[in-house]
Amino acid sequence: MKKFFLALLAGALILTAAACTKPAENTDGEGAGEEIVEPTTVGTKLAKAFKDNLATAESNEALANTLTTDLPFMAGVMPVEEGFLSGFDNYEVKGFSEGYMFGPMMGSIAFVGYVFELPEGADVEAFKTGLSENANLRWNICVEAEEMVIDNVDNKVFFVMCPTSFEEPEMPEDEMIDDEMLVDEDTEVVGGEVEDEAEVLPPVAEDGEENLDNEISADAFEVE
Repeated sequence: MKKFFLALLAGALILTAAACTKPAENTDGEGAGEEIVEPTTVGTKLAKAFKDNLATAESNEALANTLTTDLPFMAGVMPVEEGFLSGFDNYEVKGFSEGYMFGPMMGSIAFVGYVFELPEGADVEAFKTGLSENANLRWNICVEAEEMVIDNVDNKVFFVMCPTSFEEPEMPEDEMIDDEMLVDEDTEVVGGEVEDEAEVLPPVAEDGEENLDNEISADAFEVE
């Protein structure tokens, strides 16, 4: 009887181990079981747009132009060659056969992006490592980028340094200005706008009436 219970216990342990190691079933179609992270920042959204438009873009230049569509500033795209590129200080970016930079046309915005195409058989991971280790988030003296995003599909590489968001931060309540405006005693608020109070002059006497307020003594003009 003891041997029977031991055998039963061993069988239960085997079944439990099998259940723990059984792969998760795909119940939601392709890609199920993988955690899908929705892009929430400027860089991650651009990386997703890079992947989504890669197959339909007519060229790398067209792809770079597509990535500038939703940027909240006037953006431009220009071809680049191997060498010193904006954002990488003294590091020479090499190993790509074609590249396009996209970013703001003017202004001090901490934003610079690239679309690179590497030759067939190139070491894509080594190229991406070179970019990440030598990029400078403070390449723009006035401002600093908040994130760096690098991604690739086969031999095409996406790179961007940018703010995480272009939305203006909300002003804390203790710093908000009340609708009521503080004005001087001699100013008047009309329709939400501050206007200077009009200067009131004393009334002018009509003919035959004395004007004590505006009366000027003739003695003041007498010449000795």
